[in-house]
Amino acid sequence: ISFSNFLVPGLILMALMNSCFANASFSLMFEKMIRCIVDTLMPPLSPGELTIGYVFASTTRGLLVALMVGVSIQIFVPVNIHSWPLIIFYAIGAALFMSLLGLITAIWADKIDHVASINNFVILPFTFLSGTFYSIRHLPEVFQTVIIFNPVFYIIDGFRFGFLGYADGSPTVGALIIIIFDIALWLVCLYLFRSGYKLKS
Repeated sequence: ISFSNFLVPGLILMALMNSCFANASFSLMFEKMIRCIVDTLMPPLSPGELTIGYVFASTTRGLLVALMVGVSIQIFVPVNIHSWPLIIFYAIGAALFMSLLGLITAIWADKIDHVASINNFVILPFTFLSGTFYSIRHLPEVFQTVIIFNPVFYIIDGFRFGFLGYADGSPTVGALIIIIFDIALWLVCLYLFRSGYKLKS
């Protein structure tokens, strides 16, 4: 596998995840900053409906960004597709994961600097230390063990498998991890909206 082909899935997914996190976190954070969050909380919408609104909007944006990046890269680096179902599954799973994480961050944050700090000191390190630009098989065993505990590794690894048919880990394990994390983060979002944590006070 050429290095350029190896990079393509990681670059597409990085654009998708950054877009989803930014959209979910800054849309809610903006409402809190200009004190119009009451307009969102006042209508008779359930916590589930509020979560769906924010998360699906961010997911849609992320998928469109990924599509445009993929089409643009395809012009310069043609890549064959190994499995469309896997690509779609991991793209949607990654979009939901980052959208939910961005929404939780926005609810927790008191100011825009808090959102930026989570992005700079949590999201970016997890992304860059996930095998986006390299195969973890070339790392020392200690670092291979550390990366195994990074959920973003499984997302990017599974997405790459959909393109190239090559994976450093297990796509099945990665799929289970994505499903578990998405469900867990969804439940956290529901709880935060239901309790009104840092939204109603």
